This record gives sequence, C-alpha cells and structure tokens, in this order.
Amino acid sequence: MRPFRQPLVAATLALSLAACGPQETSQPAVSAPVEDTRTPAQREAERTPYALDAAFARAGQDFGVPADLLKAIAHAETRFEMIQGHEEFPGMPAASGLMALRGENLVEGARLAGVSVEAARTEPEANIRAAAALLGAWAQAEGIAREDVGAWAPVVVRLSGITHPEAQAQYVHRNVYGVMREGVVAQTPAGDVAVSLMPSQVQAQFASPSVRAQAAGPDYAAAIWRESLNYNARPTGAGGGVQVVVIHTCESSYASCWSWLVNKDSGVSAHYVVNESGSEISQLVSEASRGWHVGATYVSSLNGDQMTHLEGTSVNNFAVGIEHGGSASQTSFPAGQIEASAKLTCDITRDNAVPRDAFHIVGHGKLQPYNRTDPGANWPWTQYIARVKEICGDPLIVDSDNAFNDAARASFTVPSTWTGSSGTAGYYGSGYFFGNTASGATDPAVFSFYSATAGTKTIDAWWTQGTNRSAAAPFEFVNAAGTLVKTVKANQQTGGGVWNTLGTFTVTVGWNKVRLSRNTTTGFVVMADAIRVR
Repeated sequence: MRPFRQPLVAATLALSLAACGPQETSQPAVSAPVEDTRTPAQREAERTPYALDAAFARAGQDFGVPADLLKAIAHAETRFEMIQGHEEFPGMPAASGLMALRGENLVEGARLAGVSVEAARTEPEANIRAAAALLGAWAQAEGIAREDVGAWAPVVVRLSGITHPEAQAQYVHRNVYGVMREGVVAQTPAGDVAVSLMPSQVQAQFASPSVRAQAAGPDYAAAIWRESLNYNARPTGAGGGVQVVVIHTCESSYASCWSWLVNKDSGVSAHYVVNESGSEISQLVSEASRGWHVGATYVSSLNGDQMTHLEGTSVNNFAVGIEHGGSASQTSFPAGQIEASAKLTCDITRDNAVPRDAFHIVGHGKLQPYNRTDPGANWPWTQYIARVKEICGDPLIVDSDNAFNDAARASFTVPSTWTGSSGTAGYYGSGYFFGNTASGATDPAVFSFYSATAGTKTIDAWWTQGTNRSAAAPFEFVNAAGTLVKTVKANQQTGGGVWNTLGTFTVTVGWNKVRLSRNTTTGFVVMADAIRVR
C-alpha cells in the first residue's frame, strides 16, 4: 500500500479548512506552532498518490461498513485529503486524516482497527480502517442492519461530533447522503481515478433539515441568519469599528463549524461561515458587534507596520471574521468557495470603507502566528484579493511587489541595477525600488497590465517623495503592440504617499506597459512603487 498526500481533483468542488478560534483571552507568550511529528519518510510517502477505492473496499468488508458510506464521509469531511489539523476552537480536538478523526475517536478507532494511533493519524488506509472499525462497533451496538445504508445515519452523526439538531440534519442529508445521491469521482494529479462513488437513491433515516423560512443576514442578504450569542459591543473611537477582515478556516465541515460557533458554551464566534462549495453562507454576528474569533492582541510588525494606532489592542475590537469550511493543511480551495467569499469580503469592505489590500484583508495565522496557521499556505491570496477588488469595481493596481499582483492581469519587472527598499515612509504595499539616474540608461523598471479590450485608461503613479528624487522622472507608456505612445516626466520631489495622475492613454488588447526610465538628469533617483489603471 502506498499512502496518499497529493490533492485530488473531484467532479464535485473540493473543499478546504483551516485553523481558527478566538478565545477571549489575553495574548499568551509566543510559542512555536504545533510541531509536525511525522518522519521524513512518512511525509514523503504521503505525497505519493495511490488508488483509494481498494482501501475503502477492504475497510468496509473487514468491519461490516458500506464502503460507499465511508467514501461519502471522507468527501464531506476532507474532500479525500489527508489533513493534519490543528485545534482551532477550545474543546474541539484537531482532526486527522481522510476521515477527520478527532480526540477519543482517533484513539478508540485505532485500537479497534488494530493500528497505532500515529498510523491512524498519518497513514490513509489506517485512518480509513480506524473510522470503519469505530462505525462498525457503534452500528453493532445499536443493532443497525449492515446492508441498510440509510439506517447508518445516526452513527454518521455520532462520528461527526455535531450536536446541533439543524446542523446534524444538514450534514447528514446534504453532505454525506447528498454526495451518495450525486456521486463523485476524484482523480490524482496524474489523472488516475483515486476514488469513485457512483450515484444511488439512498435516503438517510434521520430527521430532515428544517423547511421553515430562514431570515437573511442583517448585513449580507445572501447569508442565512443563525445568531450566535458569543459577542459583545465594539469599543468606540479609533480603536473600534470595522477596520480589517480576517480570513479563517474551520478545521471542520461547514455544518460542524457554524453549529459550534452558535453554541453559547463554546465561547467563540465569527461573523460569517462560508460552506465548502460556496452555495451557502451563514451570518452569526452583526458586523457592528464584536465577534470572538481571534485570541490575540494586534502587533503591527506582523502586518507590515500598518495601523500602528491599534497596537496592543484586541484584534476582535476592529475585525470582521469569516470562517470557511475546510482545513489549513488543505492543498487547494474550491473555486466556488473562493468566489462566494470574495463577494462577501467585497460587501464588508465596501460597507465599512475598509481598504482592499493585503494589510486589511488578512489571515488569522498572520495575526496570531504563535498557535494559528489558518487559512494555510495554499489560500490563494493574490487571486483572492484581486477578485475582491474586481467584484467591487476597483481600479487595477500594479505593485512593485509581485506577491500582491494577480499574474493574469499585472506584473512588475526590475533590473538588478535597481535597489529595493522600504526606508522612506509613505510607500504603497510592502516597499519600492529606486534607480540612480544616468544619461542614456536603457534598463527601466516596468509595470505591465493586461487589457482584454481596447479603449482609454487613466494611469496614476505612487511614489515616496524626497529632495534627492528626480524632478523629471520619465514614465513611458507603451501599448500592447510595443509602440511608445507618450513619455510623461513627473516631479517625484513632491506628491509622496498619494496617487499622481500621469495621464489618459489609449490601450490596446494585450499587455500594455508603463516603463520608468533612469535616463534623465544625473545626480538623483527615480522611484518605482506602484501604478493604478482606471
């Protein structure tokens, strides 16, 4: 048997989770993130794709559990990924493996399956077998007819750990038994079939989800209002209001996530939860209220030295939190989930006048790095923020740091003769580049942007000012055909820290460019920071 670690491409949208949880406590001393105790050999093995169908079949046969039910649970919980979760909420142990086994379930399942807890946590087939052994034992104790797949619903709920009745019904009918009715085929990156679940007409023998009319969210009409009592009032003045959006992942399924956050005894909440496919969003707390989703005080040095006026205050005072069904260790996030989340973030930032950039739309792990990693290394930050801006109709910005550019629409190139810096305040993004002026220099810094249509665009530039800056910095506009349309000479000794209009130009279809040349009066520097296309 070869373990599986690579992402699977499913016919239905994949999901992703991440570590979250605010805990209304003061910030503890900084400590290292949870250590990955897997050996190099185990990590290497987990990256090797293999066919999981046989593993599900063997476990189902050995422990008397329908193999299709095991597959459906794995899809509902992890989209067939071997996650290595973290504890995101106090009282909710970390989930592990394809089956998202937690706490005592992991330990008891491993015992019943005859495998070590470490194997059940890190090896795909051992993880499947541990879940199957646990389900089989519960089914036997409850007298469930093994061949009646619909009758297994109560033990499916038990394995999930969900206690909220509405969330239980949603999880069983829409997620686990829903995928059995629809079917799913998951492939390895090489295109081989890893898991195949054929559609069936099976119906869960479990109370159905409520059909009552559900109220829309008070701040986002596309959301369902599921009120949590875990909130309090935001402070007034400069330290309150909504100033950032914090992206989280639940380390659990959507139903498990929102049901935990509305549980008064959990002591945690977020403002929103987005499900794995993006088809449903729950609003739990009003944006005007202080949700309990980040257990840290604000440290500006963790966030590009931005918003220093908030230093040392609780992040919850000024943040809106968005949870996402999935895990921080997930290798990818479903397109539908990202799109739904981007629409929501656009709405929040627009209503609350929050800047749409990487310092005001941030990950939980960035603000609380000592014990949180969500939304994980694979959250598509550049594309996500670019999509939020696009939905909100923002102008396209080309930054001198490509980490902030959507490669499909914007890029920046700079020769080695230029120097990167963040020494002068007032720069855009993470810093800027400067070049010494030199007569005849032919090595410009280049801001490129893609236009799908021809037309006119107004272009602005951002720089930091200083007496050593050129008073005639040459900005050259070049269309997609490579034609130099116009050169504009800008005085960079003034206008620092704001957008300065270079002019309106005719763009052509393709990659147009704004080149900043060093070819001007010697003895100065020219500043390449960012341009805006509107």
